Amino acid sequence: MATGRTKTPARMEDLAVLPLFFRLKGKAVLVAGGSDAAAWKAELMAATGADVTVFLGREAADEALLALEADGRVHVSGADWSAADWTAFELALGDCVDEEEAQAFRARAKAEGVPVNVIDKPDYCDFQFGSIVNRSPVVVGISTDGAAPILGQAIRRRIETLLPKSLKGWAGLAAGLRDGVNARLKPGGARRAFWEHFVDLSFSGTSGPDDGAADRLLSRATRIAASPQTGSVTLVGAGPGDPELLTLKAMRALQAADVILFDDLISPEILELARREAKRMLVGKRGGRTSCRQEDINRMMLDLARAGKRVVRLKSGDPSVFGRSGEEITALREAGIPVSVIPGITAASALAAGATTSLTHRDCAQSVRFVTGHSKKGALPEDIDWRAIADPTTTTMFYMGGRTAGEISARLIAEGLPPETPVLIAANISRPDEQRWHGSLAGLGEGMAEIGHDNPVLFGVGRVFARNEALREASKDAPVSFSAGGARPLAPTMSSYLSDGTLAMCRSA
Repeated sequence: MATGRTKTPARMEDLAVLPLFFRLKGKAVLVAGGSDAAAWKAELMAATGADVTVFLGREAADEALLALEADGRVHVSGADWSAADWTAFELALGDCVDEEEAQAFRARAKAEGVPVNVIDKPDYCDFQFGSIVNRSPVVVGISTDGAAPILGQAIRRRIETLLPKSLKGWAGLAAGLRDGVNARLKPGGARRAFWEHFVDLSFSGTSGPDDGAADRLLSRATRIAASPQTGSVTLVGAGPGDPELLTLKAMRALQAADVILFDDLISPEILELARREAKRMLVGKRGGRTSCRQEDINRMMLDLARAGKRVVRLKSGDPSVFGRSGEEITALREAGIPVSVIPGITAASALAAGATTSLTHRDCAQSVRFVTGHSKKGALPEDIDWRAIADPTTTTMFYMGGRTAGEISARLIAEGLPPETPVLIAANISRPDEQRWHGSLAGLGEGMAEIGHDNPVLFGVGRVFARNEALREASKDAPVSFSAGGARPLAPTMSSYLSDGTLAMCRSA
């Protein structure tokens, strides 16, 4: 029988395994086998402070294992694991020579209620070992569920480059500060604001905390506790759509937000990067569709911030380029709400990058303009200086001009811009389903009809796009590179362009 309830989207997609962290300091761990693999697992357990005993049985001890024993980090017994008193152990790891021994080792562990791992035999394991990034007490574990260990190692290398070595010192300081901070700040926004400031300090440089850092941070916690709790709003540029084009600062803002007010154009992949607990609210505005009023969005931001929430206003592209950020900033400042802006990659820059085009190549254009294609009323703006825009030495990028493209073409031609002036139209810029149309100013309306109005569209007018078209034609048979916008031919390795936009190829000696 139907209940009428709608299914709530899950905040977490399916997991192959659940990452857990064992606290093993002072706990007894059993390791069976004398191989190098067993020695590595013993060393790993010893690094956690575990009391590790290695049972060799009939095997000879690996040199690494003997070195661990000599250092006093592990105990080595010549007895077989089957003779051990398993009731004393919290964890069991075995390097078993065959399936029969692996089955027996697992059976004994299960009978004693001890979690077990049999090295390189996942069918006999209760838990697995992944790649580790060690900034202890910060420890990052990476699992591919045994499917691709090399991929796990590659991911670890990527993370290693992102986490400074100094993070170890900051994490240790956090452990020492926790009780003092908890005594000063109650759970909620104020405490999280303190720790967000702490995180910013942790990643702001390559050095660890100095001797006075703890006192300064506790003083800050005291000041926060004495101040009225007021929320804040951060306007964040999400870029054109590809989540890899999001800035690190924007990522941190998403991870710190209580509420995210996002545009209709924001891709689901970018929202996936936000804090799981954050409330997400769609406040999209799209031309020709039912949309939230700007006044309603302003009111929501004010109400949420006054309630002490950390609000992220997530906008497609860059908030300061046709993003109505000025109206929102004014409303927030007049209400005394703290507001900040994190820029994003605007669509024009992403289009140029995806098309490997310079918007201001000195042979073709001495300036670039960003122009809106419609006014508040939805029609072409009445106060545009069309004579200035029709400058042939300027590249002009038209935002939100899909429905007025034909009129734009007519006005520019009427002001003297040649009908054959190159045009590039792009929809869904930087996304896997990106579309492009190359043509002339006279054919702009035809091109827009081909691209359609269902998706966000940007088009550029100027001689720089002839250069791009010439390059595209000349390199049809060149090697192909792949980007978020699909396959793109690579440019010839040695080339230059004449001032009229034609392609000149140079032969190497």
